[in-house]
Amino acid sequence: MKIIRIPVLILIALILFQPALAQSDAPLAIVMTADGPIMPPMLEYFKRGIKTAEQRNAEVIIIQLNTPGGSVDTMLSMIEEMRASEVPVVVYVSPNDAIAGSAGALITMAGHASAMAPKTAIGAASPIDSSGADIESTLQTKVKEILKARARSLVEDRGTRAINLAEAMIDDAKAVTAKEAFDAGLIDFIADDTEDLLQALNGFTVQLQNSRHTFKTENIRTQDLNISFIEQLLLLLTDPNIAFLLLAIGVQAVLIEISSPGGWVAGFIGTVCLTLAVYGMGVLPINWFGVIFLLIAFVLFILDIKAPTHGALTTAGVASFIIGALVLFNSPGTPQFQRVSVPLVVGMGIFLGLLTFTVLMFAIRAQRAPVRIGVESLIGRTGTAKSFSHEAGQVQVGSELWSAEKADESESIRKGDLIEVVEVRGLRLIVKKK
Repeated sequence: MKIIRIPVLILIALILFQPALAQSDAPLAIVMTADGPIMPPMLEYFKRGIKTAEQRNAEVIIIQLNTPGGSVDTMLSMIEEMRASEVPVVVYVSPNDAIAGSAGALITMAGHASAMAPKTAIGAASPIDSSGADIESTLQTKVKEILKARARSLVEDRGTRAINLAEAMIDDAKAVTAKEAFDAGLIDFIADDTEDLLQALNGFTVQLQNSRHTFKTENIRTQDLNISFIEQLLLLLTDPNIAFLLLAIGVQAVLIEISSPGGWVAGFIGTVCLTLAVYGMGVLPINWFGVIFLLIAFVLFILDIKAPTHGALTTAGVASFIIGALVLFNSPGTPQFQRVSVPLVVGMGIFLGLLTFTVLMFAIRAQRAPVRIGVESLIGRTGTAKSFSHEAGQVQVGSELWSAEKADESESIRKGDLIEVVEVRGLRLIVKKK
């Protein structure tokens, strides 16, 4: 009986685990989602995805792309990583209503194969400089020619129409629909979703760095590789609105620390926020001339706290802060997706002004408040008569017992009466009946 049971158990185990074994032998597609500006954190995400696909011997990497554009330097680095990949990379502009704008257009062209969802767009790849403005004259020509040469090298096997369209995207900021891109040969497929794309890829051949690869995507299994928390955080810091908020909060926290030194919480928060803001501003295309106005605002706020001018300097500081933020992030020519919200800047400037004005009022009130240390602080305080005979006696003020004299000799003060201190003479209090 035992000899019979063992083969039966093995047979049952094979039947139960056969689907899992078959699935492990199925080809693997790594699916990544690049949604947002083309910035250095996105490059790190690309590198990690390609490395993961190579380690797992994946059949294909599918990058679902939706971007308004971004850094040209980062884009060129991403293209280099994609073209050097041992696993073919397919760039898929999706979902519907997504765009592969500016730098995203060249990234789409750089895929070993490329596809778009039906209601998507691609193009508008004219370069801008690091401050967000259009590049002028000779430099503009040089940069455009370099990008056009790079685009031609990516689409040279796709025909003349594809080359002309790629150059028009750079020269004239032209943008086209998925159908127009497909008709021109700029992309390989129009696919409704990832599953539809994988079916279309089956049997399709692409050129890798040193060999040709024919996709085998029948019964392929997919695995999502999402952007990590750190990559997402760093990408968030490159949002101009977030960078501005961190800058504003950092300035406010430092102002609070300066106005009431001795603590560490406000100073710590301010330092952290300013450090994160500097990282974001170092990546974004900003005009550093705006920093001058922000520094002026900072100085005006401090001066109004240290030498109160009843809010005049604070008002000037708010105006300088708003102008500085707009110059910093919203220079002429900066793409809309890299501009800071004007209502946010104005609102934060007013809030910063109100906060500084509140601190200023507390400072003025503290300066005008009566002295609360030493014998001068006793004037005006009330106490209780403990004993009195004729003009002199003893009174208790707070927890202390004092020798006292009447302010008015004709006034009658008895034990237990409520008294008020009107003067201090040496170690004796001059009091009157309350």
